[in-house]
Amino acid sequence: MLIADTRTNAGLDNISTFRKLHIFEEPGHHVLGLATAGNLSVSQSVVSMLNEGVEDHEIGERRQLRDCRTMFQAAQLVGTAIRQVHKVNGAFMEQSNVSFDVSFLLGGQIAGDSLRLYMVYSAGNFIECTQDTPFLQIGEHKYGKPVLDRAVNYDMEISEALKSSLISMDSTMRSNLGVGLPIDVMVVTPDSLHSELIYRIEPGEPYFHDLRERWSAALRSAHASIPKPPYLKNARPRVVNEA
Repeated sequence: MLIADTRTNAGLDNISTFRKLHIFEEPGHHVLGLATAGNLSVSQSVVSMLNEGVEDHEIGERRQLRDCRTMFQAAQLVGTAIRQVHKVNGAFMEQSNVSFDVSFLLGGQIAGDSLRLYMVYSAGNFIECTQDTPFLQIGEHKYGKPVLDRAVNYDMEISEALKSSLISMDSTMRSNLGVGLPIDVMVVTPDSLHSELIYRIEPGEPYFHDLRERWSAALRSAHASIPKPPYLKNARPRVVNEA
């Protein structure tokens, strides 16, 4: 499962919407999702290169994600594309004090391989999601990560994982204006070799609106049900000075 928002901004007065979740799918052969974060021009260049083909200097040909035989090879190809974009644009961006800051989540399955998820960094190196790390995040995630840390486990049922992820995304949006609707969702189940769900949550979408309201109410209720700290039972009432 992959989830990505669509908001990009260069300041409070320059907010735009761009797709950050890209689908590469050939049912029966491969189904891959690529979520992006960081510098928009860099991530768009990498995605375009993956669509058109990444130059393989050893064989003198261009390779696409569909040419990869394993998910590991696909993660390597994404890393190669990042390095090639950096080779072309990195020095010019540095001269203009623009950070080459980008990261990707690559998830899915290729026929003959298992369902896997990778996080690819701006240097082109990557790590894989494991049972010890049942989720991976890129971009702005510090506000939503505590929700996933408490709720998500490796054997979680997919609909529960999706619910927890949407709550995490909502928590991030509540605290950071740089993250916002619409939200793109992709779900892939093992060995199906096709996308189980590709869905965009637009502003005002009934389920997400209800989820936000229920989560806020649940937090208020939980807060009220927890006993007050015993440390202040002998404290004097606070005096408020009025002019």
